[in-house]
Amino acid sequence: MTKNGKDLQKMQVISWILLAVMTIASAILVSWWFAWSVFAGGVLSIVSFWVSSKDVLRMIGSISSLSSLDDRKAQAQQGQKGYLLKFWIRIVLIGIVLLFLIKGKVVNVFGLILGLSTVVVAITFISLNMAGHYFFRGRR
Repeated sequence: MTKNGKDLQKMQVISWILLAVMTIASAILVSWWFAWSVFAGGVLSIVSFWVSSKDVLRMIGSISSLSSLDDRKAQAQQGQKGYLLKFWIRIVLIGIVLLFLIKGKVVNVFGLILGLSTVVVAITFISLNMAGHYFFRGRR
């Protein structure tokens, strides 16, 4: 597995831990319904990011395995079109799921938004951690 793959796995683990903490804290501080909403949004966010990262890594792997520059360019253009199609299909599916969750009043909208921010919060945490290592523990 590449370094980028390991970094993505690390971020996935941090995202799941963060989601667990946010869900438990929501259950204790607000309500079970709010906690369910946080959990539902977080799962949607994390799964979407996981699928997207797998698609990007697959596309990069298929391009980098080719030796000819012309073949790489052609594969990159084809891979980009496929990735964009999958991206828009994923966005539409997430939109449909969110529509059913909100219209069906299955979730609290504010809890759902908090859950949907799980990956963003994880990326922010990792970025701040890396900046701290860079500035305070010596540049590596």
